[in-house]
Amino acid sequence: MTLHTRLENICGATPLIKVSDRVYGKLEAYNPSGSVKDRFISYTIKKALLRGDISEDTILCEATSGNTGIALSAVAASLGLQCVIFMPVNMSEERRLMMRVYGAQIVDAPASDFQGAISLRNSFMQRNNNTWSPMQFSNPENIESHMTETGPEIAQQAGPAWSAFIHGSGTGGTIEGIRKFLRSEDMPVEVHMVVPAEKEHGIQGIGDGQDFLASPSKMSGIIEIKTDDAIHRAKRFARESGILVGISSGANILASEQWVDDNDPAGIVITMLCDRGERYMSIYNGKA
Repeated sequence: MTLHTRLENICGATPLIKVSDRVYGKLEAYNPSGSVKDRFISYTIKKALLRGDISEDTILCEATSGNTGIALSAVAASLGLQCVIFMPVNMSEERRLMMRVYGAQIVDAPASDFQGAISLRNSFMQRNNNTWSPMQFSNPENIESHMTETGPEIAQQAGPAWSAFIHGSGTGGTIEGIRKFLRSEDMPVEVHMVVPAEKEHGIQGIGDGQDFLASPSKMSGIIEIKTDDAIHRAKRFARESGILVGISSGANILASEQWVDDNDPAGIVITMLCDRGERYMSIYNGKA
């Protein structure tokens, strides 16, 4: 078995676009299922196939807030495999619909309970021997994919005028992978983690209950963003640019702009526009 070339060949190499003064974003909607999670899933699936961990009767499964599940469901469809997704019941309906269109089965965990979703996944795998999971919250390949691929890609696009990388953390794979790349290249780029300001928040894709693969103590700083502010910034970006992005992208943009205002850097700030906004329309509806 091999990863379907139509998916593999269009994963990564996303454009770096100007968002506002000195803030640039990686437009991850260009990935095949529309989010940054395609990068890790493509990377780890290829490695699993090479090791022989996945066969024609393997069931792919994962605990997720949505985007990893969408990416995994798309790959499962391309390989002709079953896919079972475990996710908190309060994640957006649009994300669920996308996974179901790809043919995935969804098992609900309690609202905002990512540990509960992980426990459901683990129990399912213990009961079924023919399962495989990317284990996104603990798999070092999540970090490795961004250290070896995403980081160098951004560096080539940004050039020497790169002052800071600012990004929210869900699993932590993206921000920790890019932080490790920057340190391995001895690049003087600050790395700041975006976190929800509220304990009970609605910025789906970041702040998933614990730090997982990225430690806040290793970052240059932490920037808190409120859910409503993230939603409003994402919607304003859509009206300004014609590009509809998700809630976490709105948080990333706002945090980056605040950091530029507070620090007046000489170079540019890079952030991630993590996914497409269509998967949040039920949340955006009615928000100013």
